[in-house]
Amino acid sequence: MKSTPRLRALVLAAATAVLLPAAGYCADTAPATHAGKHPAHWSYSGKTGPAEWAHVDEKFGNCALGHEQSPIDIRTADVQAAALPAISFDYKPTPLKIIDNGHTVQVNIAPGSSITVGDTRYELLQFHFHKPSEERVNGKAYPLVAHLVHKSETGKLAVVAVLMDKGAKHPLVQAVFDNLPKAKEQESSVAGIGIDLNALLPANRAYYSFAGSLTTPPCSEGVSWFVLKTPMQVSTEQLARFGRVYAMNARPVQPLNGRVVQASQ
Repeated sequence: MKSTPRLRALVLAAATAVLLPAAGYCADTAPATHAGKHPAHWSYSGKTGPAEWAHVDEKFGNCALGHEQSPIDIRTADVQAAALPAISFDYKPTPLKIIDNGHTVQVNIAPGSSITVGDTRYELLQFHFHKPSEERVNGKAYPLVAHLVHKSETGKLAVVAVLMDKGAKHPLVQAVFDNLPKAKEQESSVAGIGIDLNALLPANRAYYSFAGSLTTPPCSEGVSWFVLKTPMQVSTEQLARFGRVYAMNARPVQPLNGRVVQASQ
């Protein structure tokens, strides 16, 4: 894509702004708006697909010109082992509140769940799914990934990615997929059902870490990524159930541009 002074100025403005998720929506799937009018339409294919996101809306310039974009292909031979702090998960049971926002299935989380990495605490806002996984490991995409989106008190975003391989049925995923909303862009509260997000996490919580971005427009950078090394399992039937709603909703991997990927012990 050809860079223009106007587009570079827009990217600079976006990079210096602090992105705060809108209530009821998540950081990386909230629709952008045209001066308060209708949301800009983007998709995962064709004329509004990832290669064209920067042309869909002037606010999406980062999608083409950013230098720390996500997702990436994690090449383990190039990963640097480091004395990274363990992620301290403090997830509480939460009512099941689901929204199909037109790009993915998202579960909004009640206040009180968080992670702490080093000295920084991040509140869990929501989690959602991509099929196949946006992250790749040595070129391999997994059938599904769950992205758990968090925000610190200062507005910094952190995403924990849980890769999902084909295998046994996952009870928490089943609870979500059994209660998918019939209408898009309307949050549905499922009466009498709560979920414990600890069930979504593998026992081994070692991770890959890198600086990245949102994987959907406006592709804002400054996001801390933590990709758990150990995948969880979902069944063939569960993959098919999600696939009937979103057959493919993954952005292609982006260049590293000199970034270092680290791995915890």
